[in-house]
Amino acid sequence: MELVLTLMVGLALGAVVAVAVCRQLGVARGAGVAAERDLLRERVIDLEAALSDDAQTAAALGPLRDALGRVEQQVGTLERDRTHQYAALEQTMAQVHASTSALGRQTQSLAGSLNASTVRGAWGEVQLRRVLEHAGLLARCDFDEQVHRVSRHDRQVRPDVVVRLPGQKFLVVDSKAPMVAFLKAQAEDLPADERTRLLREHASHLQGHVRALAAKDYWSAFESSPEMVVCFVPSEAMLSAALTADPSLHEDAMARRVVLVGPGALMALLRTVAFTWQQDALTANARELMAVGRELYARLGTLGAHTARMGGALQRSVEAYNQMVGALESRVLVTARRMHELEIVEDDLPVARPVEVGPRVLTAVELLDAATAQDARPQLDLSAQSLGRDPAVFGRDAAGPRWTGNESTA
Repeated sequence: MELVLTLMVGLALGAVVAVAVCRQLGVARGAGVAAERDLLRERVIDLEAALSDDAQTAAALGPLRDALGRVEQQVGTLERDRTHQYAALEQTMAQVHASTSALGRQTQSLAGSLNASTVRGAWGEVQLRRVLEHAGLLARCDFDEQVHRVSRHDRQVRPDVVVRLPGQKFLVVDSKAPMVAFLKAQAEDLPADERTRLLREHASHLQGHVRALAAKDYWSAFESSPEMVVCFVPSEAMLSAALTADPSLHEDAMARRVVLVGPGALMALLRTVAFTWQQDALTANARELMAVGRELYARLGTLGAHTARMGGALQRSVEAYNQMVGALESRVLVTARRMHELEIVEDDLPVARPVEVGPRVLTAVELLDAATAQDARPQLDLSAQSLGRDPAVFGRDAAGPRWTGNESTA
């Protein structure tokens, strides 16, 4: 019995202890759950805040995202354009390479052709003619080609071009210039020493050509020609290379009365000649205009003299008419009125009025001087005898006073 009671007491105590333990565990678990709930609530709040920040950031980065999209499209377009441009550039480079190769072949062919003296001379003459035409000069009018003349040493000369200058003057131009050494110096892969030697040789050849031109004495074959000859070098590069290799070449040529010019300098010289021709034409026109003006002035004077004589004649006619009217009124009409008073006639005679307006007097000094000069000339005889009139037929007044035009004018 006691055992049973002891067991029951033990069970009761165990139950109480179990209940207490369970209660403590429940309280502890509830506190943990509350703490976990609070922690989760804080995390939810943090996540909501982070989500709100992400939304704001996404909203703020929206225009940037759009801009990046447009930039990406532009970059793609530029990349495609760059690809096309590279392709076009490669094609252009290929064309340039082909053109350069063709130009090199043509240059070599031209250099080979220019090795012949006849071809060089023809090329120089063509270049000279082009410069002449571009300067505004006309063939056979402003210049002549291949003119045959004889110099003072009885030597036949034939310059390439003779330019006509105002005042019956001439300017001799020669276009034959050496260029073999210069063309050789333009070869590729040529050592610098060899190129320098060839350019010096080119300057020496040009110096020899200057001496030959000076010896021909072109200016003596043309009257009123400047004592010099123009040596035309068809290329500025050729002339520049020669002057660089021999700086004294220009002075030596001038001392020998030879002027070395390239296309540019010759163009300026010929433009000056063309301008001189224009000024000469203007001067000739001015002279002709002056002569025409003088002739017109003289003819105006003659017209003034005739006008003055006509005015005098008109004045004398008016005076004669007025005298006739006076005689008519004082002598004829008096007798006629008596016939009317005697009733021999019924109608009255018309009354003639004198002319009171005379011709206008000339006042211009030029016309008066011309009229005075005209008055000094022999006058025309208007008498009846000079006109072949018979006084017996025309009356005694037919041989009356002559009008010589010297009477005073009103």
